[in-house]
Amino acid sequence: MSYSPSVSSWPTGEANTPQAPVQPEKLSNYELVVRCQQGSRPDRAAFAELLRRYQSHVEKILYHLAPDWQDRADLAQEVWIRVYRNIQRLKDPVKFRGWLSRIATNLFYDELRKRKRVRDPLSLDAPRMLDDGEMDWEIAADEPGPDEDLTTREFYDQLREAIADLPEVFRTTIVLREIEGLPYEEIAEITGVSLGTVKSRIARARQRLQVQLQSYLDS
Repeated sequence: MSYSPSVSSWPTGEANTPQAPVQPEKLSNYELVVRCQQGSRPDRAAFAELLRRYQSHVEKILYHLAPDWQDRADLAQEVWIRVYRNIQRLKDPVKFRGWLSRIATNLFYDELRKRKRVRDPLSLDAPRMLDDGEMDWEIAADEPGPDEDLTTREFYDQLREAIADLPEVFRTTIVLREIEGLPYEEIAEITGVSLGTVKSRIARARQRLQVQLQSYLDS
């Protein structure tokens, strides 16, 4: 008796056929980071997709920190070089955006220390104390005169240097709050600390800035 196998019983070879890899543009941000962390070097296609998605975020941070610096493009490139070299150290891929923000802000302050004096103002209004002790980061200015312009520029220089001298945890937190305008909850998620710690760091950073700037303000 002969046996004729049915078509459904024929081997199709599907089990041995490797599936085409998912294109990077179809992956989530989390999956892109995980793919970049595999192997000895980041996957080039996945890394290029991360760069495409987050380049505007890096540019925004650097613009707020140094709106008139002519070498912001070079700084942005250096940010991504640091990301490429260190992405495997990121323990939680979910926090990639916050980690990227810290790299960008830290790079800016590293550059700031190298420059003796940068006259271009930050996108940050001068703080002043309110009745309740809180610092208001807006300054009233209705068509200031030349003297006021000079004073404001000098204050920005002093403020910039004071921020650069803050310890890293304070510096990053105050930049995320006062420059990027992020809410406390998001800063807590980015920095990986509790909400109470975020509020404490911001309060202590403001206090340090006030103390460091007080002599200049009194003069």
